[in-house]
Amino acid sequence: MFEPLCCDMPLHPTWPDLVGRLLLTLVAGFLIGLNREARGHSAGLRTTILVGLAACVAMVQANMLLDASGKAPDSFVRMDVMRFALGVLTGVGFIGGGAILRRGDLVTGVTTAATMWIMTMIGLAFGGGQFGLGVIATILTLVTLQALKWVDLKIARDHRAILSVSWPKSSPPDIGSIVRPLGYDARFVGVEHHPDGNRFVFSFNVQWKQPDEVEPSTDVLAVITEHCPVERFEVIGEKPF
Repeated sequence: MFEPLCCDMPLHPTWPDLVGRLLLTLVAGFLIGLNREARGHSAGLRTTILVGLAACVAMVQANMLLDASGKAPDSFVRMDVMRFALGVLTGVGFIGGGAILRRGDLVTGVTTAATMWIMTMIGLAFGGGQFGLGVIATILTLVTLQALKWVDLKIARDHRAILSVSWPKSSPPDIGSIVRPLGYDARFVGVEHHPDGNRFVFSFNVQWKQPDEVEPSTDVLAVITEHCPVERFEVIGEKPF
C-alpha cells in the first residue's frame, strides 16, 4: 500500500499506490469543488474534479515513464517526461482565461481561475506521490476559500452604482452635495431626454465604501427622492469568491 506521507516518486510504482493517488485527488477535487458549487460559481464540482484528475493522470504517466530510455543511439528524439506537467499547466491556463470575464471596469472569475490553478498543482502533487504536500495544499485551499471568506466580507471595499434622476430644467440639484454627507460620491456622466419629452434624465456614477456583508442602504435614495425623481439605481459589483 502507499505511504500516506510519502514524498518520493518511485521508479516502479505499484497499482495500489497509483489508485491511492487518484483517489486522494478525487477527494481533494470533491471538497474544493463542493465549496465552489455551493456558491454557484462557474467552475463547480465536476469541473474541479476533472481538472485535478487530469493533472494527476499526467503526473502518474510521467512517473510510469521515468525509467524509460531517454534517447536511443540512432534517434534524434529525447524523452522528457516532466513536460507532461508543463502541458497540463498550459491547458489549465486556457481554462482559467475563459473563466475570467471583464465588463468595463468590472473583472469577475479571477478566484475561479486561481482555484483551477491550485487544483492542478494539488493533482500534480498527488500524482507524483507527494501525499503530504497534496493534503496540506488541499487544507490551505479550503481554508482560503471557506474559512477566510468571512474576513473578505468584513473588508470595506469600493462599490459603484449608476444613478439616474429626472428633472425638467437644464440641470438637476447638486447630487454630489446631497449624497456626500451619507458617505457617497457622485460624478456626472451623461444626460438624455426623457421619453415624454418634457424632462431630462441625468446619470451619475455613484461610489461608496462598505463591507460586502452589509446590504446597500436605501437611505441615499430616500434623500435624493426628496429633491428629484429617481429613474434608476443599478448597483455594479463583483461577487466575492
